[in-house]
Amino acid sequence: MESMDIVGKSKEDVTLPKATMFKIIKEMLPQDVRVARDAQDLLVECCVEFINLVSSESNEVCSKEDKRTIAPEHVLKALEVLGFGDYIEDVYAAYEQHKLETMDSPKAGKWSGEKMTEEEALAEQQRMFAEARARMNGGVNITKHSDSDRSLES
Repeated sequence: MESMDIVGKSKEDVTLPKATMFKIIKEMLPQDVRVARDAQDLLVECCVEFINLVSSESNEVCSKEDKRTIAPEHVLKALEVLGFGDYIEDVYAAYEQHKLETMDSPKAGKWSGEKMTEEEALAEQQRMFAEARARMNGGVNITKHSDSDRSLES
């Protein structure tokens, strides 16, 4: 699939937030590893293409079932069809965790009304990043202190 296959969009119109992607890339690597800007840009482009590929295949799976809405099971089937079957268990676990974490969100309509302080929100975000890193590293948790962690310790 070429980048121009995106309905009504040119390649320049479809991208991911680079700052967020760069942060994810940086957090997944040991502190002493540096990534060239060109390599970061390439990784972002690869992510966009991967999303396009999985979305397109998910749509195909959905269409074959005469459905009009892509559901999580269509995405999982698409991963299998595309040869990413080894990742399905991890993807499903992340999906289930996401559902649990968003049950109390305002969008879910079940918000309990409790508010987090900024410090609590930051701590929760760091915990979630650590869990994601552990999943990506095959259960090995590589702890990396960010500047915000250090400022909280002061």
